[in-house]
Order: sequence, then structure tokens, then C-alpha cells
Amino acid sequence: CLPCCLLVTLLLVDDQLRPQICYILDGILFLYGIILTALYCKVKGLTPHATDTYETIGMKK
Repeated sequence: CLPCCLLVTLLLVDDQLRPQICYILDGILFLYGIILTALYCKVKGLTPHATDTYETIGMKK
């Protein structure tokens, strides 16, 4: 329910503080994106490559 808490916080915050909070949330989302990308690349690198389709069916390229 963290997004709900953040939404309520944004609604209750003074208008002068909203840009700073948005910058903080943007930074959190940016780091989240970097972490997910790194994990995706790590998982993708660990999986063995499948055999080539043409090798499987015995056709020449």
C-alpha cells in the first residue's frame, strides 16, 4: 500500500514542497528502472541460447 501512502502524502503536502517531492519520486523511479534493467540483463545473460531454428529443422541458411 506504499503507492497509496505516497498519493495521500502528495495530496496533503503544501504546494511549495510538491516539486521537491516529485524530484524525489522521479529519482526513486529512475533507480528502480536501473535496478530492473540490470537484473533483466543478468538473467538474460545466464540463460543458455537456444539452438538455431535452421539447425533444428535441418535446412541450410
